[in-house]
Amino acid sequence: MPEFIPPQLATLAPEAPEGDEWLHELKFDGYRLLCHLNKGAVRLWTRNRKDWTTKFSNIARALKDFPAASAVLDGEVMALDAKGRASFQKLQQSIKTGDSGFVFQIFDLVYLNGYDLTATPLIERKLALQSLFSSISERSPLQYSDHVEGNGDAFFKQACEYGIEGIVSKLANSKYESTRTRSWIKVKCNQRQEFVIAGYTPSKKAFPGFGSLALGVYEKGKLVYAGRVGTGFSIKQRLALQKRLDLNSRATTPFAVMPKDPGLRDAVWSEPKLVGEVEFTEWTADGVIRHPSFKGMREDKRPTEVRRELPAE
Repeated sequence: MPEFIPPQLATLAPEAPEGDEWLHELKFDGYRLLCHLNKGAVRLWTRNRKDWTTKFSNIARALKDFPAASAVLDGEVMALDAKGRASFQKLQQSIKTGDSGFVFQIFDLVYLNGYDLTATPLIERKLALQSLFSSISERSPLQYSDHVEGNGDAFFKQACEYGIEGIVSKLANSKYESTRTRSWIKVKCNQRQEFVIAGYTPSKKAFPGFGSLALGVYEKGKLVYAGRVGTGFSIKQRLALQKRLDLNSRATTPFAVMPKDPGLRDAVWSEPKLVGEVEFTEWTADGVIRHPSFKGMREDKRPTEVRRELPAE
């Protein structure tokens, strides 16, 4: 029984792949988790091997009754809004307040009862996973993440119409690889990715907290400026985040080259230790994002992993 199996990651693409050899799943707006179940003991790992078992105690309790002696399950934990849709902001609020209404959407089975399934075709892994759910109540926080075969473009359009983040398309006969691959393709309804937070500009309005966050991505080991985001925060979030940034303040910019943005003239710089997720419309020719909106913090991502995400050909 392996203690940890690094997750397989998807490559960003501009559109869903064609062909019946592709399985298409919904892309959930939450945290990626890998569950390791062994003789009733449960561990919930993030993609970077942080133990988050205590954060999602209702998931851990439900997994104790999962019909397997040992298993490694891959999925996404999320919180639902009033309309039954995944809400990343509600997920973060629920973690802070200690709520337990989390849902774990499980989309892959990597290990089962002494057998390593990483070389088993995806479609067979999913059939085995689905059969295990036959004894799990529909009201359980554990949910089987279903898929459709083929018709990727229509599935993607329908997902966007329902306000879902996007889809993930996977080759039905592919094995499970602990790296970023092109056998898993993600297509997003809106551009959205993680950014390193390098500091903030002081607020010039009546409300407290910062005005905007300075964002960056790593290129060839150097932090490069990617723009600012000033919307999408509550006042409470602004105050809490400003406090965290002030604890790691520094006198000079962490960017390899000082940005030309005049709005950063009075910026308060911080060590690049925090990562946030931001939705935006497009990248400009200067490598800056347009019309950004803050979605939440990403405690499961290392700053040095953050790159500019561009669709692969």
